[in-house]
Amino acid sequence: MDVRGASADALTGLTGELGDSLKAAEFSAVGSELFEVAQLLRSEAGLRRLVTDPSTAVAAKQGLVKQLLEGKVSSAALALVSSAAGRRWTASRDLPNALERLSEIATVRSVGKDGDKVADELFGFSQLISGDHELRGALTDPSRSVEDRRGLVSTLLGGKAHNATVALAQRAIGGGYRDPETALAEYQRVAADVRGQSVATVRVARPLSKDHAARLSAALQAKYGRPVHLNVIVDPRVVGGITVAIGDDVIDGTVSTRLAEASRRLAG
Repeated sequence: MDVRGASADALTGLTGELGDSLKAAEFSAVGSELFEVAQLLRSEAGLRRLVTDPSTAVAAKQGLVKQLLEGKVSSAALALVSSAAGRRWTASRDLPNALERLSEIATVRSVGKDGDKVADELFGFSQLISGDHELRGALTDPSRSVEDRRGLVSTLLGGKAHNATVALAQRAIGGGYRDPETALAEYQRVAADVRGQSVATVRVARPLSKDHAARLSAALQAKYGRPVHLNVIVDPRVVGGITVAIGDDVIDGTVSTRLAEASRRLAG
């Protein structure tokens, strides 16, 4: 979710307030609550505009938030939403987007040392969707209710993946993203950011050995100055070698690319 200007500053401040003081279970609950508040603000345009109106006194906006949410969400979630109501937003839609991002961060923090596991599961589920046209259609079919589509996610992942993975995958349906695959890609990036990592998408013809993966991770860390989480895609169309994409950077070391470059040099 792209927020800019005052909204970006507000999100940075709120992320700092989320802090590290909550226990794992509390992070999980806050993540769920913030997502529900974000959904409420998306569905109630009048409320959203009022809470983000810079001409309305901060105390009045925070009082409204307290009146609506006190006793319905945890004190930690209420404090964050109240703080959000007191901040400036570039556009009213940025508030629910920011709260949804905070829900993602809180959910990832709830898993502790299982962060890599959750990131891998999110990637695996995104690959399952992209490789199954029928499944993708079922998860994006507007004629099916959000509850029905989230139930399908639960059927696919329940008991097979981390609870946080299931929760995030369900929120990818009907949240603020244009489709589940976009949401899952963002969740992976958030999971990496929380752990101080970057995400590299690696395409190879055959699975990487543990040793090869470790050496690649070390090389990428040396190049980019931070740990790198590898998302490995086995693609038979890759003719030898490897391609690595990190953000806008693409490192193409495949045989087909090297042959094409050699051909161009000879032709020149």
